[in-house]
Amino acid sequence: MNKKILLTIIFLLVSCGSSIAYGDYVNTTGMSRKQIESIKNHPKTQIGIASYYGKKFHKKRTANGEIFNMYKVSAAHKSYPLGTKVRVTNLENGKSLKLVINDRGPFVSGRIIDLSYKAARKLGFVNQGTVKVRIDVLRLGDNKYYKWKRFAV
Repeated sequence: MNKKILLTIIFLLVSCGSSIAYGDYVNTTGMSRKQIESIKNHPKTQIGIASYYGKKFHKKRTANGEIFNMYKVSAAHKSYPLGTKVRVTNLENGKSLKLVINDRGPFVSGRIIDLSYKAARKLGFVNQGTVKVRIDVLRLGDNKYYKWKRFAV
């Protein structure tokens, strides 16, 4: 009788654990199934309004943990995974630029991407402030964050 109770308890404990079929899948790069699916479901091309950001955020930490430098080419996007490489084309003058998404934004309604000051200068719209652009995804990022130490040694 004790063996039956013991086997029943062991069976219940084992069946309550996660299984390979229903557990939280993690691939070799450490990404869960949910992260992989969210990366695959993004549009490959977007057209909309771009703006740029600079002095107010210069030397502050971006969403992926890097320090923002307005004099380097980078961008913020609301939903593309961090690390996504895109080509941004100014639809008014035809200039284009490849860059990596390293931050979140823009937080102004109606805009699809925020570029660094240098990226805006290269695309030729610093004086305008905003411009209509096309974003083409070249390679989806892995949405990884850089770990950083609060106090440098």
